Amino acid sequence: MLGNRKAQFELYRLYSQAMYNICLRMSNNDLDAEDLLQQSFVDVFTKMGSFRFESSIGAWIKRIVVNNCINFLKKRRLKIESLDDRYHQVSEDAPVSKVALNVGAINSAIKKLPDGYRVVFTLYQFEGYDHKEIGQILNITEATSKSQFSRAKKKLRSLLEGQKIRVE
Repeated sequence: MLGNRKAQFELYRLYSQAMYNICLRMSNNDLDAEDLLQQSFVDVFTKMGSFRFESSIGAWIKRIVVNNCINFLKKRRLKIESLDDRYHQVSEDAPVSKVALNVGAINSAIKKLPDGYRVVFTLYQFEGYDHKEIGQILNITEATSKSQFSRAKKKLRSLLEGQKIRVE
């Protein structure tokens, strides 16, 4: 596929916007997101021969994008708060109420989260990773991932108060 420019363009056209959104949520910066997207597609095109068809091509590309974002954040020294095990009691997620959502306000609030909270929140809520996987990816405990997610939700609630938006 490295030599097939038409196929590369089509793959980029199909997946670039969704992958850019992941990069932006993870990096919280337009320029970094663009750089991460470009680097990710370079990786996709150079590693295409290693794609094993065990998942969809979209899932494979997403994995490359998420890995590149995490590596970028690690280089920036992403700060994940670590807590003693005794503080890891996190209640089960309450069911989400049907509330009119202002997507712009939510995205703005997510961008205001500290890096550690935002990354865990994004990986869990948007990318579908479980806390065990997040722990492995970020080299933190599963309990720390749960704690970071819980704190992210709490911070989002406080940021969104008064805007008739409720985060459950």
